[in-house]
Amino acid sequence: MAEPIRALCDELIKAVNVMMEAESSQTYRLEALKFIEEFKEKSPFCVECGLQLAEKSQTAVVRHFGLQILEHVVKFKWNDMAPQEKLQLKNCTMDLLSNGTHPILLEECHVKDALSRIVVEMIKREWPQHWPDMLKEMEALTAIGDAQTELVMLVLLRLAEDVITFQTLPTQRRRDIQHTLTQNMDSIFNFLLGILQLHVNEYKKLIKLPFSLQAKAHWRVGVATLNTLAGYIDWVALVHITNDNCHLLEIFCLLLSEPELQLEAAECLLIAISRKGKLEERKPFTVLFDEVAMNYILSAAQSSGGIVERRYTFLKRLCQVLCALGFQICSLLGSDIEVQVPVNLDKYMEALFAFTSHPSQFLKSSTQITWGNLFRHEILSKNPVVGQMAIKYLRAARINLLKTGFPSKNDCPGCEFSRVDFDSDEDFNCSFNSFRAQQGEAVRLACKIVPFEAFQIAREWVQYQIFFDLSLLLSVETKTEKGLCSALSLSAVQWDAMTFFTESVFGQLFKILEKEKIPIDEGIELLQMVVNYETRDPLILSCVLTIISTLFPFVTHQPHFLPQVLFKIFPSITFELVEECKGPRTRAVKNVRRHACSSILRICRDYSDFMLPCFDMMYEHAKGLFSNELLLTQMEKCALMEALILVSNQFKDYNKQKAFLKELIAPVTAQWLSEEMRRLSDVISDLDTEDQMGINRSQISFCVNTILGVVKRARWPANPEEAKAGSFVVSTTSDGAPIYRNPCAEPLQALLPNLFALIRTQNSLFLPENINRLSKTFSRVYDIMDVEKNFALGIPQPVLDAYDSSAYRNIVERMQGFFSSLYDNCYQVLGNAGPCMQQDFYATEDLAEQIVGSAFIHLDSVPDHRLRPLQLVMSCPYDYHDSLLCPLLGPLFAHLLTQEEDEAYEENHVTQEVVEEQLLRLVTREVMDLLSKFPLLDSSQGIQMNTPSDELSELGKCLLQSEDIYMTLLAICFNSLSWEDTINCQRSASVLCWTLLKQVLGCNLLPEAVTWLYTSVLKGLQMHGQHEGCNAALTQLALLIYESLRPRYAELRFIMNQIPDIHVEALEQFDQKTIQSTVSKAGEKKKKEQFKRLIAGTVGKPLGQQFKKEVHIRNLPSLFKKPKPTKDMLENTDTACLITLFSSDCDSC
Repeated sequence: MAEPIRALCDELIKAVNVMMEAESSQTYRLEALKFIEEFKEKSPFCVECGLQLAEKSQTAVVRHFGLQILEHVVKFKWNDMAPQEKLQLKNCTMDLLSNGTHPILLEECHVKDALSRIVVEMIKREWPQHWPDMLKEMEALTAIGDAQTELVMLVLLRLAEDVITFQTLPTQRRRDIQHTLTQNMDSIFNFLLGILQLHVNEYKKLIKLPFSLQAKAHWRVGVATLNTLAGYIDWVALVHITNDNCHLLEIFCLLLSEPELQLEAAECLLIAISRKGKLEERKPFTVLFDEVAMNYILSAAQSSGGIVERRYTFLKRLCQVLCALGFQICSLLGSDIEVQVPVNLDKYMEALFAFTSHPSQFLKSSTQITWGNLFRHEILSKNPVVGQMAIKYLRAARINLLKTGFPSKNDCPGCEFSRVDFDSDEDFNCSFNSFRAQQGEAVRLACKIVPFEAFQIAREWVQYQIFFDLSLLLSVETKTEKGLCSALSLSAVQWDAMTFFTESVFGQLFKILEKEKIPIDEGIELLQMVVNYETRDPLILSCVLTIISTLFPFVTHQPHFLPQVLFKIFPSITFELVEECKGPRTRAVKNVRRHACSSILRICRDYSDFMLPCFDMMYEHAKGLFSNELLLTQMEKCALMEALILVSNQFKDYNKQKAFLKELIAPVTAQWLSEEMRRLSDVISDLDTEDQMGINRSQISFCVNTILGVVKRARWPANPEEAKAGSFVVSTTSDGAPIYRNPCAEPLQALLPNLFALIRTQNSLFLPENINRLSKTFSRVYDIMDVEKNFALGIPQPVLDAYDSSAYRNIVERMQGFFSSLYDNCYQVLGNAGPCMQQDFYATEDLAEQIVGSAFIHLDSVPDHRLRPLQLVMSCPYDYHDSLLCPLLGPLFAHLLTQEEDEAYEENHVTQEVVEEQLLRLVTREVMDLLSKFPLLDSSQGIQMNTPSDELSELGKCLLQSEDIYMTLLAICFNSLSWEDTINCQRSASVLCWTLLKQVLGCNLLPEAVTWLYTSVLKGLQMHGQHEGCNAALTQLALLIYESLRPRYAELRFIMNQIPDIHVEALEQFDQKTIQSTVSKAGEKKKKEQFKRLIAGTVGKPLGQQFKKEVHIRNLPSLFKKPKPTKDMLENTDTACLITLFSSDCDSC
């Protein structure tokens, strides 16, 4: 027997070497793999060969393969082995643990891991029932030597991971092992702690000796023990961690000073401090604020260290420890648990601040949420220590807000750390933007604690930037060819950071300080400095405009300063660089002009009543700008118009405001109603490479944008009395609510026909015959823009220092932008017209026909990314539901259902590109958003057994009257259950499907319809059942349908019979109870569990698990005593119940 095994082993060794050698051809490698797999599956000598290959005399690769064979035997053949064979394999494995490995420092890590896996697989199958002394045997192994101790640690760690973390066992076996581990946890922790202390102490003694290999051996065991503790600390009862006044945590703190063990100790500490649970159980964690522990933490946090990977990783863990500790103290302070403010709070905050001021962007970012929690806390925020630290934090923010440290640069210490944490500048930029938002929130919270100090810090920074000589800085930094700042120039970065800081501080001060406490004089003085500051650099000028907008509330206290502020902003609307007169404007210049327009808009929106005295001055200035076609772009004209409309809302006189709006949009009205504008199709038919229709496109965009600005901005007074006095109220509803009229309604109604014509034309552009008319140059003008595509895929925009480049690089991109924005704006007008014009819009003659004939025409040809939800549905009055919404929603729902079926067919039969799949997913999500936002339901209560019958809103009841619309809506919702989108599935299953289906349960549904509905739910389970949230919602939905319809439809039983692996007898019992409705309320939970087990065969597996070989672990005799069967006395109405209560079976009660 030995000779054939030896020969077989030689063949296996050759096969392994062929697979592992880089020079082997693919053919030989595949043949070797096939031979090995056939051997593992069919050979009766797996154990013998595996043991021989695992001997120490073999190479590490061969030994690892031999151990893999033994693991394969245990995982897949254990159930077929005789007890004696199992015992023999177990003994051989224990021998390998005892003396089958090289010394701890020489043995390969993957060999140790493979050996530990074999032991764990046997434990999972035999412990504790058939292997009660396993823990004692493991403990005995540690007495042999360091190598065996490390292996025992690996076994215990792997066992915890498989049983608790990954849960790779059947439920009963997992419960058996977890219960036994819990029962023995005291002894396990004592054992682990003893091993840790023994080897750490030995390590400390021997590390002082030069070249001590034994010290390294003790270090290796210490690391393994800490890793094992980390695997248990995450889930054991907190009492095991906090025993003996948190002695375990103190040991971890002491180890923070050991360079070779501090990382693992910090990870253990982090897991422990991050534990959730009852507050009284977490109270002992405050021991870490004691003098000794906090000194160790503070010393470790403040110690210097270069960019050594292990040291840097330790700093990350320690930073997370401090953040978790902050969460614990914030939770405990102010609760019912008696906890005082820690005496060493100052040292804790110093340690946290050490990471906030660290060069690493990752470390700085990690602390921001904790600072926010500390500054927000009701008790801590009033502590003087926190107040002093808030000032320190605000001063540090002046440095942290600077966008420096890009991995591609070397201009600051943070760059070196960024190269470790980020793959590219784009990744860094995304992270920094998130960090800046978090820091802005923390700055605002700090302002609440120290408002006047924050004011002074912000004021000092603004003054420094204003008086700093920019020329000195430009002489030593990167600048553009024109001598201006680039986006990443240090001066621009400083102005940008200062602007953000100033916005955060002053925006908060005006909210929290009483009027008399606001330092108005100092604020006006600061605003005067900013207004007087002159610069021709567009990037810095943009920051100046932001600061003016931020400080504008000071002007409301001294109105005489308003004209000076406006005269500072208005020139920026027409800002130009001298050299640009002959060429297109750069991005930076366009940004300044847009920023100035936005500033005017923001001021007029937020302070429209304050701006009213300056209205005539603004109007005259705007008309002067409008008269010169070269001064403003069409977008800038629209922005100024919107600002004027916002101020005109304060006229509070219907006729005056109406006259103004007519005068303002008169040029647009004339152009929009001209004969040239009626021939919209000419804009497309004459496209050529010379871009001759640019002026036409500009005029169309200007008209549409102006109309959009009017419907978004023109409003009646918010005060009902003022509205009534200004003649804005035309009548009242039946319940007495006023019905308003908008002064823009009459001028806009004349513009709607051409708007519908434009929308109809745009939809017609996507017809195949019109697509074919496009030249090769313009073949992609209707495609989704790259910016939108990247946004859909979650790809960050590149960090480009391109502020001196033009906005669009070529004509195709300009055309794409034109069509995309025009399409969006037309639907924005249509959506806002309802809330703006109200009954004047909804009462338009043949409105439904006009919308269907424009927005809904040729939808089959319109790409999915062009579809837009109709906002007018949300504000439509009840009186127009029948005449408007039903004619609109019918075709819309029918199209969505058709598109859904077509897309599903394509997805199943055609290989889709990643982009198309993601866009499809987003479109379907928007469909469900549309349905969810429709006022169909009074409240989204989810699935409930006893929901009220009037759950539908008036619109829902209206749609219910139309069978075609309602059934189409029902089909969309149930179809969405099997879309490849868990968000859609969960939303439909938990909110929409049952609510809609419940309304028609009393009707005579066709058996085919019932079959389709129930099958759709089961298809959803097959697609999404592996996700816990979807599984729960779909299972509940399936149960509700089965309970409600099974008594009338036997087809549901036929469907259940086809579920794979269904238990026929259990199904029969459940079916009878469902038909007879004999289940009590007390048995609802049990009924749900029974039903979940019945339909378990429909739940699909994740793709990664579909082709994985099944591992079968048999249950052992239960460790738990089976309870006596209880009798539900309340389910029987027989008089024998009273007799049963006093029978001998109940004597023990």
